[in-house]
Amino acid sequence: MTGQIEIITGPMFAGKTEELIRRLTRVQYAGQRAIVFKPEIDNRYEQNKVCSHSGKQIDCIVTNTLNDIWEQGQNYDVIAIDEIQFLPTRDEILINQQHVEIRIDDLLNKLADMGKRIIVTGLDLDFRGKPFVNTMYIMAIAEKVDKLTAICMQCGNLATRSQRLIEGKPAHYLDPIIVVGAEETYEARCRKCHAVVED
Repeated sequence: MTGQIEIITGPMFAGKTEELIRRLTRVQYAGQRAIVFKPEIDNRYEQNKVCSHSGKQIDCIVTNTLNDIWEQGQNYDVIAIDEIQFLPTRDEILINQQHVEIRIDDLLNKLADMGKRIIVTGLDLDFRGKPFVNTMYIMAIAEKVDKLTAICMQCGNLATRSQRLIEGKPAHYLDPIIVVGAEETYEARCRKCHAVVED
């Protein structure tokens, strides 16, 4: 196999995980061996499954280290990672009995250079509209980038942002970057309808 990196990105409710599951289903039909990871912090649905908002799901391994992906991924043809923005940007992996610090994009490059097909999903922007570092790095090195859009829950136009809400009102710019949630916490919004409190 020729290695390659694919990333499916965009805002919440754009269908990123559903597209990942669709690609993995085709991989299974082709008889290729695939392994799926998701970050430990993503506890919105079932613990050992990657789940789309529409209810589709696939078994996965829960992790919070890049070393798990490195060690286990080498035994598979296809390595899939959901919600890549929640994993460490830098971590230690074990290579030839030596602990080596590595950045997430370098790790995926190493695996792709071994002939692995890497498929990841991740939010491109945080609730403030600023890039997630992991997604940004991976978009730069990927052979295939699919940037999906959702529908703005305010006006119906194409949505490219994830609006965080606290008691129905926009979150403050200084609020924590990572808050895991779904419909009760976030909405898909277009550029015009997206709002962040900055004062």
